[in-house]
Amino acid sequence: MLTAGGPDGVPVEVERKSVRRLNLRVRPDGSAHLSIPARCPIAEAQRFLDDHEAWLRTRISRRAARAAAPDGRVPLWGRLVTPSQGTSSDELHRAELAARLPEVIAHMEAATGQHASAWQLRAMSTRWGSCTPRTGRIRINVRLAAYPPTCLDYVVAHELTHLAEPSHNERFHKLLAQAYPDERLARALLRQDPRALAEVAAERTPAERAG
Repeated sequence: MLTAGGPDGVPVEVERKSVRRLNLRVRPDGSAHLSIPARCPIAEAQRFLDDHEAWLRTRISRRAARAAAPDGRVPLWGRLVTPSQGTSSDELHRAELAARLPEVIAHMEAATGQHASAWQLRAMSTRWGSCTPRTGRIRINVRLAAYPPTCLDYVVAHELTHLAEPSHNERFHKLLAQAYPDERLARALLRQDPRALAEVAAERTPAERAG
């Protein structure tokens, strides 16, 4: 655990992972997490956090403001909806994803030419999906139901492509682009807060939404 901005700064959980660069994010619960390459010196991670202290405090404040003024609505497929009484957001997302996933699987299996042996829905904190090429099993994060539908299309295509190419090399991205050309857009959406995306969509005029 490090702190951004000195001893009285923002606490940040630090995790060494097989990543190429430092990746700082604020989780839905308001906690901060920093992924660093396996050989990254702790001093370098600390400098990175200190340089991003202002950004980190702003993101955490936004999370807290949303949590302090709930309106009962939750993001679902890029829009804000009110769950039926007694239904939690997790239950809603899981049910919606289970209903939509078979159609997306059929479309993306045809597009990639790959077929998974089994699909699972999971609540994951660090991944949108995962694949075990040896067994053909794929897991999908239920939180994807909070994002625009294209994000689910992307993750399903991404994991299916791993059945043909386990690594993220040039061949993988070439195969993925053939099945899902909008990877950059989907990745950009997934880096944002789903409620913020839904709020922006709600503020657009009918003409803008149609366009």
